Amino acid sequence: MLFNSTQFLLFLPLALIGYFLMPYRLRWAFVLLCSYYFYMCWRIEYVLLIMGSTVFDFMVVRAMGALSDPQSRKPLLWLSLGMNLGVLSFFKYFDFLASTGNSLTEALGGGAPLPIFHILLPVGISFYTFQSMAYAIDVYRGHKEPEQHLGYFALFVCYWPQLVAGPIERSGTMLPKLKTDFAFDYDRTLIGLNRIALGFFKKLVVADRLAVYVTEVYSHPQDFGTIAIAIAAVFFAFQIYCDFSGYTDIAIGCARIMGVTLTENFDRPYSATSITEFWRRWHISLSSWFRDYVYIPLGGSRVLKWRMYYNLFITFLLSGLWHGANWTFVIWGAFHGGFLVWEKLTEDLRTRIKTQTFLARIPKLVNAWSLSITFFWVVIGWIFFRAKSLGEAITVFKGLGAMDFRVNLIELMAGNGLFNFGMSLLAIGLLLSSYLLPKDLKIRYNLAFLLTVGLVILLFGKGGQSDFIYFQF
Repeated sequence: MLFNSTQFLLFLPLALIGYFLMPYRLRWAFVLLCSYYFYMCWRIEYVLLIMGSTVFDFMVVRAMGALSDPQSRKPLLWLSLGMNLGVLSFFKYFDFLASTGNSLTEALGGGAPLPIFHILLPVGISFYTFQSMAYAIDVYRGHKEPEQHLGYFALFVCYWPQLVAGPIERSGTMLPKLKTDFAFDYDRTLIGLNRIALGFFKKLVVADRLAVYVTEVYSHPQDFGTIAIAIAAVFFAFQIYCDFSGYTDIAIGCARIMGVTLTENFDRPYSATSITEFWRRWHISLSSWFRDYVYIPLGGSRVLKWRMYYNLFITFLLSGLWHGANWTFVIWGAFHGGFLVWEKLTEDLRTRIKTQTFLARIPKLVNAWSLSITFFWVVIGWIFFRAKSLGEAITVFKGLGAMDFRVNLIELMAGNGLFNFGMSLLAIGLLLSSYLLPKDLKIRYNLAFLLTVGLVILLFGKGGQSDFIYFQF
């Protein structure tokens, strides 16, 4: 079920009213049924997949928790991880690996081609799989006791507000929240509704309007000049931010009404002054997942420097692959991993230059320059992320490098129309203006705020129903 659908507008009040009217002892079952219904609205048969995965992990991890010896626990851990990664790999990567293998076989002169199944990727599989894997690893490490109630564990795996696109939650903090008896609270509900409204604003007023221009240019970049392609690249940076953070806002708002506080997933990422800082602010729940369950187990920074750089690069390479079965995502992950390694290598030198030269006298200018350069490289990386193939990405870069500064207004607006193009620029301006406000500014979430945001959405939101970008991951 899409958040930006009529179906959801009917589902949300019924789910919330039912939640508070339901006796506490039955509330978990009601929310679990809502979660499965929420998922089945997309594709009924795939709910069996998430149910099967849930029961398997519950039984295996509970058996693992009954053992005290880490060595005897390890086979059960690998069984759980193997099942999760096996299912994820089959649905997400089999066709990609098979087509890559077929291409290599053909280039080498023959061999029977591997079958291509054209598998439809189950929505949210990357998110709930990682959530289950983290639970198994935490129990293995002794950080968490295995959950004894199948219903609560199932609810942890498929909690409907964050089921499809996160944030990725940890069992140690999420399960106790799901078990807490929250009574209805007016102030908490108003805060949640305002957060939902902000999410819809980001999605409908900003992301979906920017998407019109971005889609037009990326559909045939060879027909556009350098300026139009550059605008599309910048527009996509804001589109994906508002699309993904908009989903997160709606998820956080829905859960907040029910008393559950989900992890904040974004922290003004485009105010970062380095790629390292960008990844502390962007998709925080995924970044911290890879840090805790990939980077640190590889040795983290507690190893020789060359090995630390290797660990960092591999972690981001895998992060890129997590996003999708396409070489563009692999290159995007390698691009960011390489940048992080470079920033580690030059960290001392850059610090000395900033603090021991004339640049120390103009810190604000240096900060503005660092922010601009960081944003530039993030946008370059997003080109690989947005392109459907390496060929399309290369075409976009050729267009940028052609220095074809055509200023035909019709082409410059990419068929977007003056109103839509103007609204896109205004939406980005509003977003950037919010960055000028102090981070600790207390926004007064009241009914007037909610009504104002709602009115803006009705007046300027783009009509139609579009998927959230991160649904494909």
